[in-house]
Amino acid sequence: MSQIASNPVHSAVPLPPLQPPEPTFTKLILELRGIRFEIDREMLMSLPESILIVMFPNGLILGRSGALDYEEEEEQDDHASTDSMELEDQVIYVDFDPLCLEYIMNFYKTAQDAFYSNQGSSSNFPHSPTQNPLLNKQAIIVLREELDYFTIPPKSKKKDNTSSSPVGNTSEALEMTEVESTTNIYELKTECGTILLDQRKIFTALQRNVNKENNVAEQHLIDMLCVSGFSRDDEWGYRNIEPHKTSIVSIALVMLKTTGQSNQMATAQKLLLFWRKPARKCWWDGLEVSVGTIPIRLWCRRTWTLELALV
Repeated sequence: MSQIASNPVHSAVPLPPLQPPEPTFTKLILELRGIRFEIDREMLMSLPESILIVMFPNGLILGRSGALDYEEEEEQDDHASTDSMELEDQVIYVDFDPLCLEYIMNFYKTAQDAFYSNQGSSSNFPHSPTQNPLLNKQAIIVLREELDYFTIPPKSKKKDNTSSSPVGNTSEALEMTEVESTTNIYELKTECGTILLDQRKIFTALQRNVNKENNVAEQHLIDMLCVSGFSRDDEWGYRNIEPHKTSIVSIALVMLKTTGQSNQMATAQKLLLFWRKPARKCWWDGLEVSVGTIPIRLWCRRTWTLELALV
């Protein structure tokens, strides 16, 4: 040791390339709306903060073994281990779309495989834990939209009580009945939800608001996201209507670009500010749609959540 330390010239040994994190075998069982997932504890904790808040609005306390920590007043010798717990006692029930979680987990796996498979080309460069985290892990831009829509059906014509003509009264009564039958509010909400569900373009609504309000900040947001990994014609990766609600939840994940243009890394560093710190933006959007021959006015309250995740 002393000889090496005293020698001012010595050969630098290159560090091995980055390797994906060692898998842990602590599993959690989640039941999402009737569908069970077996998920690794580390994978669960690496999910975007905005997703975890929705999945566990009241919080989730995990013990060292990955099981839920419960406050028990029984004696220590009466405590059963996690392995001996009944299966139902280990299940964590979550009110969250299982297909959405599957989409996120699949994208995480794809991003990890793509990032670590490319590390062989840069294996001659040493990696330090103090370096830019964007160089040590794959960054993912997480964009989520919650869309709450409200339908305004056309007003049905009221019967004119001042008219004394029985023929006129009969005609108006028939017309009123036809309008009311065709504008069943529940059917209209369902049809309007289907129409909105088919509108899968990510930036169409925000760009419409930019053109209407001439909002420079919103235009800058679109430009920054498109430089960092999105394209202007991108569609939501997953989009679905929440059960028993007039609400549509959408999510899109893209891998953050750190190379390309001259200012690519500077833009990526800006997005690094959203790591574990989701930012929200909300605005109202008015639309006119047609359900059959009935014109419907829709008011949509759109809430975007932007976050950066590292895997």
